[in-house]
Amino acid sequence: MKSTRTEYLRPAAANDVPALLALRVEAEGWLRTKGTDQWSDPETGERAISKWRASIDEGRAWVVVSESDEVLATVSRGPVDRDFWTDDDRPETALYLYKLMVARNASGRQLGARVIDWMSRLAALEGRTWVRIDTWRTNTGLHAYYERLGFKHVRTETPSHRRSGWLAQRPAGELTMPDDLLSVGLLEGWRGDVAPSVAVPLPRG
Repeated sequence: MKSTRTEYLRPAAANDVPALLALRVEAEGWLRTKGTDQWSDPETGERAISKWRASIDEGRAWVVVSESDEVLATVSRGPVDRDFWTDDDRPETALYLYKLMVARNASGRQLGARVIDWMSRLAALEGRTWVRIDTWRTNTGLHAYYERLGFKHVRTETPSHRRSGWLAQRPAGELTMPDDLLSVGLLEGWRGDVAPSVAVPLPRG
């Protein structure tokens, strides 16, 4: 018999910021052990964290938490990044996924894949065609990870002021783990008892 899952998605809140910053620091250290220079630029990191706080304030950041509300993973959505995607890409047809991170102590639970599946379902619910990402240009391991999850490389952009630019997309509604969907809980009064099929719409953008 399959064991009951004990992790859930909910909106990120201001009091999650310390845990999210710790998750970011942990991810930076882990990336260094993988031989990638991703997030190695302090200025880039500070700018990213500032934008991250804004996404929390604007309701665009989500966390995966345990039964005890420990933060296990995070993901954000955001507007199209015009350094990379152009009018020819029909940016309004896509949901843009950012800042997907999973705690090292939660590795093995396929949380990254399951979060992307949730975003994919959300994109389909909104009538979009694609889920899109941009990643660090030199992080070939991350490129391979996303490709294993069904993303197709679109192109690589190389603006001089950015380290990211490897662009990929996956059809909205496509699932890699349809039998292991994340449950979604509400922030206020959440007790982890929301039905697994729930998808919470977020503002278009």
